Order: sequence, then structure tokens, then C-alpha cells
Amino acid sequence: MDVTGITMDLRVTYQFSARDAPDAAGRAAAIALEQTVELAADAVPADIAQRVVGRVEAVEPLADARWRAVIAFAPVLVGDDLPQLLNLVFGNISFQPGILVTAIDWPPELLRALGGPALGIAGLRALIGAPTRALLCAVLKPVGLSALELAERCHRLALGGSDVIKDDHSLVDQPPASFRERVERCQEAVARANRTTGGNTLYFPNVTAGAAVALERADFARRAGCRGLLVSALPAGLDTVRALARATGLAVMAHPSLGGAFFHADHGIAPEVLLGDLFRIAGSDAVIYPNVGGRFTFSEATCTAINDHLRRPLGALRPACPAPGGGMDAARVPHWIERYGADTMFLLGGSLYAQPDLTRAARQLADLVGRHPYG
Repeated sequence: MDVTGITMDLRVTYQFSARDAPDAAGRAAAIALEQTVELAADAVPADIAQRVVGRVEAVEPLADARWRAVIAFAPVLVGDDLPQLLNLVFGNISFQPGILVTAIDWPPELLRALGGPALGIAGLRALIGAPTRALLCAVLKPVGLSALELAERCHRLALGGSDVIKDDHSLVDQPPASFRERVERCQEAVARANRTTGGNTLYFPNVTAGAAVALERADFARRAGCRGLLVSALPAGLDTVRALARATGLAVMAHPSLGGAFFHADHGIAPEVLLGDLFRIAGSDAVIYPNVGGRFTFSEATCTAINDHLRRPLGALRPACPAPGGGMDAARVPHWIERYGADTMFLLGGSLYAQPDLTRAARQLADLVGRHPYG
């Protein structure tokens, strides 16, 4: 840390198991070497050791034979390369058991190089036309319906006042509803509903693919009139997220599919670091995560930590919008607004489709949010 108190190195906090203090110190030193030069300490030239090898700054005991270590890395080892950032933070050591990344302190230089959201919460609110209240996103599903059937669902959800209708992350370019036909039909259906209601529902198609194809799909969606997109950030790659954020001018909503492979009690990357920091830094304007009480296993404390990381001050990066989903009950959205605050976009799918009238279900939900004191 320099004399101004600003973090100039990339500081990563790891937790791991160790027998005692010497063992813990040795393991921290091994992580610092493995993540940089991949050599034993006595094989590293002195100048390289000084400039390149990670610097162990602290090793502290926790409970149950676990230890915490803080290791500082030079930002020059990353540059503006997101894949290299992941490699530096958790590359080779991901194959070693019992290592958990629990926090990252970000130097402003690196944050500027990596970019972050193009729109953030304020930009999303401006697109939607909702300056203060909580936001609502309906999920278009299931895969297997035709493009015409999906468009009809879009129309009904838009008539009900959903702010955003996003493709389910499993809708890509399958024969029942090819990408181009689905985007054209669904965007037209939403625009038609908006003309009827005077509303401003947005349709976000799923463009997940390799970078080149994702960019092609995003360009097609933009030309069709879409104002945002969905991308599964890990299958597509975080650098694809960044390319989409920089090149398209569209709002980027990131889906957490595959993220569970990282989330273990004693190994991987903590959810608030992966979803709250890394997804945001990659350029996500909104980040979906599985809310407590749904089909998945996040605790409320974990969900709150993700929200905090997405919205906290982080250099000059814009805050990103938390988007909890994963089996959320529409009737409990006011409860979650109270818990998470209005700078949140709530994802609803199954609890809307379970009702006999999709438009009425969406309208009741929109009315709940509109009448809520936080709205």
C-alpha cells in the first residue's frame, strides 16, 4: 500500500488448511510461487523474485485448522487481460485441495484497465424508465416451445407490465426456436404490447456462445430493436462478457450457470467474489444469482454479500444491479425488497407460469412493486 492508503497491488485473500503456523506459512509461500513463476524459490532469479513472485503479507489462524493468507500480486501480471486475471488468482492452485478465494482488494489502475459495467444500475433504470422503484424481470421459458409460442408469452408478460423479459439461459439456437426467428418475433411482440399499454418493457435475448458468435448475435439483436442481452458468463467466458459490454451499447445481464462448480465450503471462489466482483468487473450491468429459499442453497448472508459487492464503491466502476432468482415466489417480492433494497431486479419465472393467466400474474406483481413503500 502506498502512502496515500490506496491499494496499488492486487491483494487476494485465500483460506486453506494447515497443521500449524510453519505449515501455513509454507503453504502461502507455495501459492505465491505457483500462481506466478511455477518454480521452487531457489530456482527463481533474485530480480524475478523481487518483481514477479507474489508477496505473502499476512498468515493468520482461523478455526478448525484453517488459515487465512493475504498475497499481493503486481497488476502488471494482469494488464487488461481478464483470462490472465482468473489464471493469476486461482489458476493452477484450483487443482490443489482446500483452497478458497474469499476476498480481493483491487488497485484502481487494474480496475481502470478492466473496465466494468457500461451502464450499471443508473443506466438500466434510464433504459427501463424506473428511476427509484425495484425492477422486475420475467423469464421466458421453456426451451422446446416454438418461436411463435415464446413470442406469445412475451406479449402477455409485456402486457402485464414486466420491466424486462429475458430468455431462459437454455434458449440459444435450437431448432424449435432458432435464435434469429425468436429474437425477431419476441422483440416485435414486446413492442406491440408496449404500443398497447404505453409501457416500456424490454426484451433481452440470450446471446451465449463463443465470442465471435455472441457478438454477431448481439449485433442482430441490436438491429432488431433490443436494448439488452443475456449471457451465461462462465460458459461464454468473462472476456466475452467484456467484449459484449464494450462493443454493443446494449445492457448486459450475466447468468451464473456453471458457477456452482466454484462454490464449496473450503475450496473455490466465494460467491461474492466471483459473482459480485469478477462478473461486475467484466462488464455486467446486472448479475443473476440464486436467491435463498428457492431451488438452490445460498444463504441470505451470501445473497446479501453478493448484493453488497455488486453495489459497493469500487474505484470508478459503476455499481451493477443484483438480480436474485432461482425459484422466487412472486408473492414474497415485497419482503425481498425490504431485505435487499430497491436497487435490485427480481427474477420471476415458475411462480408466474403456475398461474392460469400470465398477463394477470405479471400485472399483479407489477402492482405489488408499484404500491410498495420502496417503490
